[in-house]
Amino acid sequence: MPIMNYTTEVSVSKSMGEVIGALTRRGVTRISTLFDDESVPSGIAFTMKTEYGTREFELPVRTEGVLRAMTADPKIARSKCNPDQAARVAWRIAKDWLEAQAALIDAELATLDEVMVPYMIADSDGRTVYDLVRAEGLKALETKK
Repeated sequence: MPIMNYTTEVSVSKSMGEVIGALTRRGVTRISTLFDDESVPSGIAFTMKTEYGTREFELPVRTEGVLRAMTADPKIARSKCNPDQAARVAWRIAKDWLEAQAALIDAELATLDEVMVPYMIADSDGRTVYDLVRAEGLKALETKK
């Protein structure tokens, strides 16, 4: 099955606007766009009040991985396998993911910290909780048998 949203024609800016709208409806106090070295939008940073105080988050949108997935799938037309389409697909997937997480929170199936803690900025170097766990703590976790 091809990657989700691979045929989308929705612009990156429209999907970004929908991401911003979904965050705004949930009480963010600041939103900014992250850009890569070529000035292409690569994610959203935002500040949100939580039950633990105000926290910073960064949600990356990694278009290179989407392009690799699309290129590797023989079911996807080669004409769709380009950086512009990958960016549209990546932002659409990010928007869908964020809306799904918001629905879990709204329905009280999960809390904000359960779904967003990997993206929370954890230190003064700008590393996320996921970055820290991946680099320093994941190998310390053992699977119980």
